[in-house]
Amino acid sequence: MSYGRFLCLNSGIIIPQMNDIREQIESIEKEIRETPYHKGTEHHIGKLRARRARLIDKELGLEAKKTSGGGGGGYAIKKQGDATVVLVGPPSAGKSTLINKFTNAESKVASYAFTTVSVIPGMLKYQDAYIQILDVPGLLEGASEGKGHGKEVISVARGADILLIMTDVERVVFLGKVKDELNKSGIRINSVPPKVTIVKKNYGGVNIVTNVKQPLAKSTIAEMAREFGLRNADITLKEPVNFEDIIDAFSGNRVYLPAIFIINKIDQEKGDTRYTDTDHDINILKISAETGTGLDKLKKTLWDKLGLIRVFLVGPDEKPNLDNPIIAKSGENLAKVAEKLSTDILERKKLAKIWGNGAQFPGQEVPLTTPAQEGMQVRFI
Repeated sequence: MSYGRFLCLNSGIIIPQMNDIREQIESIEKEIRETPYHKGTEHHIGKLRARRARLIDKELGLEAKKTSGGGGGGYAIKKQGDATVVLVGPPSAGKSTLINKFTNAESKVASYAFTTVSVIPGMLKYQDAYIQILDVPGLLEGASEGKGHGKEVISVARGADILLIMTDVERVVFLGKVKDELNKSGIRINSVPPKVTIVKKNYGGVNIVTNVKQPLAKSTIAEMAREFGLRNADITLKEPVNFEDIIDAFSGNRVYLPAIFIINKIDQEKGDTRYTDTDHDINILKISAETGTGLDKLKKTLWDKLGLIRVFLVGPDEKPNLDNPIIAKSGENLAKVAEKLSTDILERKKLAKIWGNGAQFPGQEVPLTTPAQEGMQVRFI
């Protein structure tokens, strides 16, 4: 090991400052394991865990890219269509076969590992939406540390709207392993950000505000904030938070993505196999990309998970019809739909007439703050 200067923690404990980031991480992890956890050590362990998280971010190349949301020096992929899906999993799980069945991609298919050595884009048309699907190299254990194009694959995954995490009947355990690798890389699957609000200030130190009982002392949270460079800030906690919640909130580079877990090649399964993964709380879809089994259900699940809806545009002289669909996200209002048509339409159009879903009567005039709904027919006026 190569040692440089020493790092002095506020607890008074001095540990060597090693030149290699991985050595520093392992040293801190060793101290965390060897330190009994109780209220007296909570402050020290919190600082150690915060420092470890910052070093991991630095190792992954995330620390300098907090504001951009990127990470890992990955592929430059142009997002196209109404949504972008990244297909991840271990090598030879049938990802290339699936994308070829779904889209117009031409991803080379073979029975050996590492066939996919670059990102292969394809476009799935479903329910009038164009959904970009990216086939990336197989994700291996250790991907978060760069193994097998891991950092590049994770970089692409961070920019997705949704992930399809796929393995085959022989390697079901890989679903959990892939989820773990993504989690280590700052990608949170099927979860929401902790309810923590941070308002930076120019002076006044760190002030912790909460109306709910917290499992961590305010002094611990404040010290973890300072470890992340938050010297002056009002931090509001709207729910109970643990170490990981605090670290995710302070890191500023976590990505929260929906995901669908898939087991492929069910045409090759033997007997009545049940697939469960209680350790990772995974709900699993079973498909065969080769035979097409389960692909219609997968498309429907993908559509629902993306939260896409169709709004149909009605021209000035047209009767209500379903000829001109535009894809929106569930929860968007008609102003967002208008923006998809033209950047200046909101300066010219203040109201809309609607028919079908959401309309109290045909041709109802509504403000553009009205929520868009699946099947709604709209004329901007």
